[in-house]
Amino acid sequence: MNFKMVHENYNVFDLGKSLDFYREALGLEEKRRKTAQDGSFIIVYLADGQSDFELELTWMRDMDRPYHLGDCEFHLAFCVDDYEAAHKRHEQMGCICYENPQMGIYFIQDPDGYWLEIIPR
Repeated sequence: MNFKMVHENYNVFDLGKSLDFYREALGLEEKRRKTAQDGSFIIVYLADGQSDFELELTWMRDMDRPYHLGDCEFHLAFCVDDYEAAHKRHEQMGCICYENPQMGIYFIQDPDGYWLEIIPR
């Protein structure tokens, strides 16, 4: 029996804002979307164009407040071929939330508070 990771889901409060963030910060593009017939939810799958793994963003119409993420002790990691350029972009976007220079990594935070680790290739 073999298992393959295919996607991770993040629930988002403002879908448009999240789509803009993931496009600008990480170059992720929408691959497909599912919309409930009654309009109660929209699911958008984002991909990097290099791997099969996808990030699933779920927007729920009836959610009336931002999601509570607890202690935010989880994250999705991205490796990048030009670490310095990525850091500069994220610094300009104002989305760097934690840096660990000794480990050579940093984290950015999306509009809903999810942390994303950036590591050099």
